[in-house]
Amino acid sequence: MLALYLRETRLGVRAGSGALTGILFFLAVIAVIPFGVGPDLNLLARIGPAILWIGALLAGLLGLERLFQADREDGSLDLLIAADRRHMLAATVFVKCLAHWTANILPLVAVSPLLGLFMNVPPFGIGAATLTLLVGTPAIPFIGAVGAALAVALPRGGLLVSVLVLPLTIPVLIFGVSAVRGAVADPDPFLPAFLILAALTLFFGVIGPLAAAMALRWSGD
Repeated sequence: MLALYLRETRLGVRAGSGALTGILFFLAVIAVIPFGVGPDLNLLARIGPAILWIGALLAGLLGLERLFQADREDGSLDLLIAADRRHMLAATVFVKCLAHWTANILPLVAVSPLLGLFMNVPPFGIGAATLTLLVGTPAIPFIGAVGAALAVALPRGGLLVSVLVLPLTIPVLIFGVSAVRGAVADPDPFLPAFLILAALTLFFGVIGPLAAAMALRWSGD
């Protein structure tokens, strides 16, 4: 599994500008917000953590359709499905999701403190937003694996994957933003929302690969 993770991560990095495209999209979302809401720094500071989460979530959806695309093109996906024993296909999907997060979404988390400064988010809020993104964003590829598995046979399934995945990521967004709001606003607690966010990531980390493996077996029949 470690060898598979390292291989998939290297392939994700070598695949091109996936991480760079996500960072540029993330930057574009953050850059246009001040033009829409005006130059009110207090307002930007209040909505900044939510905008960081929305931008990271939308940027994280980019490239999800490529999770199984290369495996299908070179025939290795058929071999994985044919040789599936004892839920090893689900374990393979889990590792591929972790590798996708490392190569494509973790860079978004790394640049989020800098983009938080653009939104006039206070330092404590930037730290809380970065922590919640680090804990919550792994759920994106776990959820996205199901959509990617359902659309793996389609020639242009990128938009379909995003449409299928986006509604399922809303709970992650809600509790991620709630945790950051609790960190910067005294009346609201940080820990309960943060723990629910971590629980959602663990939940989707189990359910997502299993459901994606079932969808892949169904698509191979």
